[in-house]
Amino acid sequence: MTTNGGFEPVFCTIVPPHVLDKLAQAEDSALSGPARRSLEHDAFQRTKRRLTTVVGAPSVAAPAGAAADQPHRTIYDARHTQDLPGTKVREEGSEPGSDATVNRAYAGLGATFELYLKAYGRHSIDGNGLPLDATVHFGEGYDNAFWNGEQMVFGDGDGQVFLDFTLPVDVIGHELTHGVTQHTANLEYFGQSGALNESVSDVFGSLIKQYTLGQTAAEADWLIGAGLLAPHVHGTALRSMKAPGTAYDDPNLGKDPQPATMEHYVRTGRDNGGVHINSGIPNHAFYLVATAIGGHSWEKAGQIWYDVLTGGDLKQDALFADFATLTVKAARERYGAGDELQAVQKAWEQVGVRTL
Repeated sequence: MTTNGGFEPVFCTIVPPHVLDKLAQAEDSALSGPARRSLEHDAFQRTKRRLTTVVGAPSVAAPAGAAADQPHRTIYDARHTQDLPGTKVREEGSEPGSDATVNRAYAGLGATFELYLKAYGRHSIDGNGLPLDATVHFGEGYDNAFWNGEQMVFGDGDGQVFLDFTLPVDVIGHELTHGVTQHTANLEYFGQSGALNESVSDVFGSLIKQYTLGQTAAEADWLIGAGLLAPHVHGTALRSMKAPGTAYDDPNLGKDPQPATMEHYVRTGRDNGGVHINSGIPNHAFYLVATAIGGHSWEKAGQIWYDVLTGGDLKQDALFADFATLTVKAARERYGAGDELQAVQKAWEQVGVRTL
């Protein structure tokens, strides 16, 4: 159940469709083949997600007697099939095995759980101790990772453009945060509300990485998916919150299309109205807020964003201006008319989003 009274889990991937579309057109079949198969996998999972939403997904609860302040993780291995969840290979409390991908997925789920608990007092994705399930080794050379409304799924990548999707912890945090949004503001996955949905996941994905590394705002790289691209790819990550539009510029991937300000807002019917593209604008606003405040970004800047996401006033079809206005309100209510409020107001002004 969400604060808006609805419950519409969506299918959300870390690699935007426009990136896979570009790869699918490559002359080299080693690049185009995996991209095309990944797009087919995504289309199938997206349809399955819609059907589950209509029919109703089975409810999942924490084990009886389980501690609310501890994660309840289960990792499954799809063994390169598309069957979910797959074979159970690790569960909560068990020792690491020989499969590094399994171990990274387990650790990433734990890092996400810890950030939400320690920083915001949230007990798992739904706030009520929801078990965290993940499947690794999904498909053959699958170039994506996704949250399907119930669990995490990771591909191994094609090895040519994308590496193992469990490598960047912010990818794990990003996808699980789609679950947090699903259980709170339930932002519609289209247009500006969809871009906000994506941006919230980037924000908290980055915060989870920063929390894990103990970094301040000044020390963070503000990249989403750093380490995911193969060494010969001309790029550093999937997205940059510090400098949207600069994450990659590669003959096979194309150029990062994200805008940093409303002046370059992209109007398109693709990718649900450009949700992975225009998210660069609120992403950059958060970066500006966090670096202006300084210190650990999850403490003040992250708290303001979390207050908006969970406060009950954010509408499902919110526009950037609606979200921005609520961040100003949240900053004022929590910190008064000080540096935090000024940082929030100035950041939205810099990216060209008006606040009321």
